Amino acid sequence: MVTQVTSFSRNGLSDWIVQRVTAIILALYTVVMVGYVAFNGDMSYEQWRGLFDTTWMQVFTLLAVLSICAHAWIGMWTIGTDYIREHYFGGGADGIRLFYQIFCIVTLVIFLIWCVKILWGN
Repeated sequence: MVTQVTSFSRNGLSDWIVQRVTAIILALYTVVMVGYVAFNGDMSYEQWRGLFDTTWMQVFTLLAVLSICAHAWIGMWTIGTDYIREHYFGGGADGIRLFYQIFCIVTLVIFLIWCVKILWGN
């Protein structure tokens, strides 16, 4: 039995709800971005920069990035706990799973910090 120490919420129903909510946020973000590009056909750098200089777009983008991180973590945690088991890897599965989860967390944190720096950096 795999312990759920590194699960997002330690509850399958909560993880399911978080994934659905983050999917809706990401779908809305995609619609806004596709709509903006479609209605501003030949965009200049200044127009693109102007969009992302507005506070509402920075907040919406940060919400989308946080949604990506939460959505990805739940998915990657599920993959790790479903497929990195003793059945496939023998006695070293716990160490491999720990390495995998640390790698996923570090990657998501770097992605989040990078995005925040891009959004609110100089």
